[in-house]
Amino acid sequence: MAFDIDVLIVFADRDNETTGKNEPGWVSQFKKFLELMLTQVLGEKPNILLKGEHDLITAPKLDNAAVLVPVLSRDFIQSGHCLDHVETFYKAIESNTKNRNRVFKVFRTPLSLHEQPPRLRELLGYEMYQLDPDSGEIREYTDYFSTEAERQYWMKMVDLAYDIYEILLFLKDSTSPAEVKTIYKRKTIYLAETGHDLSVQRNIIKRELQRHGYNILPNQTLPANAGDLERLVRKNLDESSLSIHLIGSAYGEIPEGSEKSVVDIQNKLAAEKSIQVKENGQEFTRLIWISPNLTHASERQKSFIENIKRDVEAQEGAEILQTPLEDFKNIMREELEEAGEKRASTETRGRSIYFMHDKADHNEALPFIELIQRSGFEVLIPEFEGELLELRQKHIDNLRNLDGAIIYKGKVNEQWVRMKALDLLKAPGFGRKKPIVAKAIVTGAGTTAVNADSYRSQNLRVIDGSQNATESLQNFLQEFKA
Repeated sequence: MAFDIDVLIVFADRDNETTGKNEPGWVSQFKKFLELMLTQVLGEKPNILLKGEHDLITAPKLDNAAVLVPVLSRDFIQSGHCLDHVETFYKAIESNTKNRNRVFKVFRTPLSLHEQPPRLRELLGYEMYQLDPDSGEIREYTDYFSTEAERQYWMKMVDLAYDIYEILLFLKDSTSPAEVKTIYKRKTIYLAETGHDLSVQRNIIKRELQRHGYNILPNQTLPANAGDLERLVRKNLDESSLSIHLIGSAYGEIPEGSEKSVVDIQNKLAAEKSIQVKENGQEFTRLIWISPNLTHASERQKSFIENIKRDVEAQEGAEILQTPLEDFKNIMREELEEAGEKRASTETRGRSIYFMHDKADHNEALPFIELIQRSGFEVLIPEFEGELLELRQKHIDNLRNLDGAIIYKGKVNEQWVRMKALDLLKAPGFGRKKPIVAKAIVTGAGTTAVNADSYRSQNLRVIDGSQNATESLQNFLQEFKA
């Protein structure tokens, strides 16, 4: 179906009043900037019209508009005419067999979920007001080209423009079924909602993922009730192969009927899914980024973060990173790239064992490495020279590709061993699709023994180097082959 109007913006008249300085009103400014953005992505100027609450001339038949953008404010929700415009548009598109979400709600001022029109509550919103991330204070923009506007207003504007662009592309008659499939049948990622202090960072990552062709969930506002929220998050996680969680200073909003925040609940449910899929070979991984700057974190938030770092169950299937955001984004890109053809090619190789050892123990480790090679295994070993990020990526690649793992304790302390054992627990979060067949800790001759009981729950066998370590290792390898 061809549409006469690409975007129809409906608003309360008071939201477009001028300041008396011969400057356009807020909604007119918004239209100007949206038109500029859409022209860039569409390659042509879109037809965008304004319709005030008392405007009975512009687009009297709302079924000739492809997209509706209601500008929400307290004046809007108190206007019967504005609410009628929304209802009329929904009734006009109900019979459209090509119907997807064609309404994009924009907030000029904050509104709680219960204050919003029922038709619009589940839709994702675009907050076009100024939010101080530290104090939470709301202010209207007076300078659209300030640093704060660049971080908030323009990022939201870019998000809105690209989301409208995809819908316009979907609705145009020239879009073939194959093109529609390319746009909408993509790998799905659950990008968890964050506290208010990380909303900008979340939008940056969301926009980048969308540009690379990923579907992002949740694609609606999360319910305010804990029971409904958990049902929706579980449903979204079931549709996703990866979840990304950004943890900052703010603990986040607490839904009705819960003592935990939305951020906490999403992480808990993603951890539950990781445990569920561990045994059945399904594809699901998790990336958790913790902000390096937690100066303003509350005691409750600090406790939540410490639990993520220490609780083995909370870490199930997750890679946890506390790095600068740009480093995290690089790792995220590598995760997504490795999930395709590269991973498939590595899985065709013979059985491999990752022999984890420290640089200081390399010479003592060589006889064990040679023994493993003579037994017919490919040996993966860590890199010791290069940039820190490159060394870490090599370590992650080995954790992805290994079939079995051996941790060698020579000059290192037991804390180092525990960290490597924890990495093996987290390996599913690095993109593994298959279980680790066998795991062991080998202690070097003359080194401090480790407590075998403390590793039994992780299925890690301890081979004591003070005894006949070579023979014990050979037995371990034979069992591995069986």
